[in-house]
Amino acid sequence: MSKSKQNIKEVTRYIKKEVERELWARAAGRCQFNGCNRILYKSPVTQERVNISEKAHIYSFSEDGPRGWGPFKKTPQSLNDVGNLMLMCHDCHKTIDQDKDGSKYSGSLLQQWKKEHEHRVVTVTGIAANRKSHVVFYGSNIGEQRSPLQQEDAMEAMFPERYPVSENSVCLSMSCSHEDKTAAFWESELTHLNRVFDQKVLPLIESDQTKHFSLFSLANIPLLIQLGALFTDKISVDTYQPIREPKGWHWQEFPEGFEFIIRKPEKVDGAPVLVISLSDIINHERINTVMGEQVSVWELTVPEEHIGNDNIRNSAQLSMMRSIIRKLMVLIKDEHGATTPLSVFPAMAVSCSIEMGRVRMPKADMPWIIYDQNNKEKKFIKAITIGDSQ
Repeated sequence: MSKSKQNIKEVTRYIKKEVERELWARAAGRCQFNGCNRILYKSPVTQERVNISEKAHIYSFSEDGPRGWGPFKKTPQSLNDVGNLMLMCHDCHKTIDQDKDGSKYSGSLLQQWKKEHEHRVVTVTGIAANRKSHVVFYGSNIGEQRSPLQQEDAMEAMFPERYPVSENSVCLSMSCSHEDKTAAFWESELTHLNRVFDQKVLPLIESDQTKHFSLFSLANIPLLIQLGALFTDKISVDTYQPIREPKGWHWQEFPEGFEFIIRKPEKVDGAPVLVISLSDIINHERINTVMGEQVSVWELTVPEEHIGNDNIRNSAQLSMMRSIIRKLMVLIKDEHGATTPLSVFPAMAVSCSIEMGRVRMPKADMPWIIYDQNNKEKKFIKAITIGDSQ
């Protein structure tokens, strides 16, 4: 009898129970076909408990089947080992096996899919319980198709460091009940933000076991500063930044040469002003138009090549932002006193706005009068005040 025929006789379709159990564990009971991920222990229609899985061979049980025996030609008895099996639904199993010559669904491709699926299972199940986080959205049109504030995008950006407490995020939608950037708009939105924060976030801070928050926001800078001030730096918060290139919320590499720069005024006998030129350069003449000439302008900026609307790309930059704001507040307060209002003219990323608010110390810092560029009036106008400016 030929050696080939001996090998064929040694091959059996029987898969040991311990191999089957390991396959189920590695796949977490889901189809391992890339992009399917169907749950295989219940009916997708009635939700009844039923095993709808199939054990698919990467390299075929039959030597002349799809993908053949591949590397198992000399050891066909190993074809039923867990390393050569994928857990699949019937549809996906049928799909890979109708590719008779294995040109589309090759053995190497299926091995890669199996590896990626099992790595994802290990990663997800390895996340400790303290990695849970409340997902908080703040902005307008949350969840609508045109909005970048989407639950799926948030989950993807958080993973694998954090994962949501539940599938229901905390939505702090803007009211948008008045014309944009009028005095009535700022008053209405500030009142609304404070109210929904007290209703939706404060109870979680006070009573929920999970004290961590993941914050995704797209709103006006003054309101974002206020949101940060409501959270404070006493609460564990991961603030995310919408990045334009590549588009999404995923953090990128730290930009080489990035640093924050403090520019002090020549004289400190005028009303204190803080200009934040991060996403754009704010010409001091624009400040004088609003405040007059008797001002002492402090400025926070970055190297010229890093000024732009996509310059915050790494979470380490936010840590730097918190540190530099704390330092700035001490410097300005030492020169102008703790009760003197500080007028703030900001041009910065949403994440920086939130982090600036988070480091504010209500009992120690000066009152902040936050200005915002009003394109209709073509100048900065007072938006909100944080702290007692009386």
